[in-house]
Amino acid sequence: MVRRNSNSVAYTSDMKVFSGGASEVLARGICKHLDCEPARASVGRFSDGEIRVQIADNIRGRDVFLVNSTSPPVNRHLMELLIMIDAAKRASAERITAVMPYYGYARQDRKDKARVPITAKLVANLLTAAGADRVLTVDLHCGQIQGFFDIPVDHLSAEVVFVNHFKHHPTLVDKLMVVSPDTGSVGRAREFANRLGAPLAIVDKRRPKENVAEVMNIIGDVKGVNALIFDDMIDTAGTLVKAAKAIKEHGALSVRACATHPVFSGPALDNIEHSELEEILVCDSIPLSEKAQSNPKVQVLSLAPLIGEAIRRVHKDESVSNLFKN
Repeated sequence: MVRRNSNSVAYTSDMKVFSGGASEVLARGICKHLDCEPARASVGRFSDGEIRVQIADNIRGRDVFLVNSTSPPVNRHLMELLIMIDAAKRASAERITAVMPYYGYARQDRKDKARVPITAKLVANLLTAAGADRVLTVDLHCGQIQGFFDIPVDHLSAEVVFVNHFKHHPTLVDKLMVVSPDTGSVGRAREFANRLGAPLAIVDKRRPKENVAEVMNIIGDVKGVNALIFDDMIDTAGTLVKAAKAIKEHGALSVRACATHPVFSGPALDNIEHSELEEILVCDSIPLSEKAQSNPKVQVLSLAPLIGEAIRRVHKDESVSNLFKN
């Protein structure tokens, strides 16, 4: 069995934190928070493109955490994680936790058309079949995805990271109003607004086709406020940019955005560059491209302390939900 140790430093001797190719920098930050060295593993590819994994450290009887976002290229990083889980299981790890800061395929969570898959459920099945005993993830696109698993899921919220940022920059909270980019995100945005003590507005939009959004109306008075659009991810940024334009046209003083996962696919960065947005706060669940890093509107906040603390609590069998209490 995994040994539990009350000593705040010594407990890490029973813990091993590994990283896949998508989350190397984030994993180092997590290990820094935990005051432990990153565990050693070789993750590469054979000449034909197949993924090669070899764990260098002894993990027999250890509590193993495998950190890898299923970020673009999604399929490669997902296979990396599955193969790492299998390698850890065959190396006799006591418990294996798949740490997925960004859960890919989360938007395919239901049958919204005839003869389409529920890929979010398939990914859950694959993780379980590979040998994961637990999953730790951040801001699932749909919270009900937790129910797709037959193993425990710790679902973290990055809103505490954003709230902490705004509390250290009180000028940004002046005349602040949180805006939900659509009706489906109202619950998430309302909780965030409550934490900041700010009012809430909603963008009512119609999506004529995939990745295209037409803003119809703003529910709430945004005139004379500093608007903050809050969402879980930014993909092409089409919805975000149109929402920002509509909010500014309705009299907002400024428009900013917060989103946990910076997918930034297709024309996202160009859309952001030529938008009404003054600033976009994102997390490091997905590594940014050089172009994104050089964009002056994009600021990155690290999830490492949040995920690191969650890992420490999982390892010591402590409450994770207490992380999100006011």
